[in-house]
Amino acid sequence: MVSEIGVSCGYSVRVARQVRVKNKHSKKTYRWLCGVMTSVFVLMGPAGVSAETLEGALSRAYGNNPDLNAQRANVRATDETVAQAKSGYRPVINGTADVGRSWASVEQPSSRFSPNTTTQSALNPRGFGVEVNQTIFDGYRTQNRVRAAESSVLGSRETLNSTEQSTLLDAATAYMDVLRDTAILDLQRNNVEVIDEQLRQTQDRFNVGEVTRTDVAQAEARLAAARSEASLAEATLRNSIAVYRQVVGVEPAQLAPGRPLDRLTPRTVDAALKIGLNEHPAIKARQHAVDVAELQVKIEEGALAPQLGVVGAIDQRYDRQTGGDASLSGSVVARLTVPIYEGGQVYAATRQAKEVAGQRRLEADSVRDQVRAAVSSSWGRLEAARAQIVAAQAQIDAAETALSGVREEARVGQRTTLDVLNAQQELLNARVNLITAQRDRVVASYSLVNAMGRLNSRALGLKVNHYSPKIHYDQVKDLWVGTSTPDGR
Repeated sequence: MVSEIGVSCGYSVRVARQVRVKNKHSKKTYRWLCGVMTSVFVLMGPAGVSAETLEGALSRAYGNNPDLNAQRANVRATDETVAQAKSGYRPVINGTADVGRSWASVEQPSSRFSPNTTTQSALNPRGFGVEVNQTIFDGYRTQNRVRAAESSVLGSRETLNSTEQSTLLDAATAYMDVLRDTAILDLQRNNVEVIDEQLRQTQDRFNVGEVTRTDVAQAEARLAAARSEASLAEATLRNSIAVYRQVVGVEPAQLAPGRPLDRLTPRTVDAALKIGLNEHPAIKARQHAVDVAELQVKIEEGALAPQLGVVGAIDQRYDRQTGGDASLSGSVVARLTVPIYEGGQVYAATRQAKEVAGQRRLEADSVRDQVRAAVSSSWGRLEAARAQIVAAQAQIDAAETALSGVREEARVGQRTTLDVLNAQQELLNARVNLITAQRDRVVASYSLVNAMGRLNSRALGLKVNHYSPKIHYDQVKDLWVGTSTPDGR
């Protein structure tokens, strides 16, 4: 059987050839091939030369996944809030310029000594100037804004780490789903071949009077059910392929066996819980959100403090009073503003900020509980998958023995066609259970490491250019001018 699954065959989304059971030797071959197919699903043998590995798929997802890249862009955008907050330390400089036209007509009434006269004048008043505003003290609002922005940056980095872990878990799940569903489809298609041959043999026996029409009908019904299951398996595989393409960014071609992430899993659930509560990026992100909320309280309270600033201005004027005149003026003014009453807005904003800070603390507690539950749940699923593999293998061994015995008994008339069909179905179900359990064990190991907060590209040893958010942060945190991003946009 060339099915492109697993170790020596490789694994793709198509089946090259089916196995037809025609005689006793072919039946043994079928059992052997199916056993190979289920065992190579996640075994540690060498993959084909051009086969995609699970680590390779994770590397592709790390570089191509749009959700992960969008979160990286969000971190870069958050970096700019630090430079925005630091602008409060810097002067604000504005240049002004104006030009106009004015007319004046002055009439002097006549007197004893002079006649009535009219004087007309036209001026072009114009000028330019520069004004500099420098804040000296603002109730520590700028300082707290900078600290809050820095905490927001750290929180966004932890959120990026969470997104990276979720993306890698989704990629691993999609990879194993394609492997599982292709193996199940292969089993279902081979089951159709087996039952089709069983129907042909039953029809031949009916023609010679060895069995009744009921036996033929039972084989026909089971063949229709097998074809239906094969169609359903194919649809499920197509869905898994679509998810793989969405997460990883490419179509699955040949997929090598997946391996559990046992090297990153601790020996006890208590150790896993300790790691998760100390290292999970979702918890750290919430802690930074608490810091931001508490600093926001100080920012709002700062509005009640006196404000001290210096304003410097220089102004050049022309044609101000008479044509052709020019004047240059300058000033430096220190201004102290003491808030007395702001209509209650600042007090309300301060109370609101305190409530938000309390909300963020409760959210942090909730995330800790979620991490604790996720670790415990993932640990339980991993243990269950390990037990299911052992049980499924024992089920296969027993079902193979039972099928062999039922076939021999049916050959001498002690068993019916239905008995053989049922035994074949039980063996098929056992092999499907083993494939599913093997997939679940791999996914559960990745889920546990994700719940612990360690499912990242460095811990997995992925051969990628690891993204460092600190590089962009260092490039923009102290910029005074410039509208281009560090990458040239």
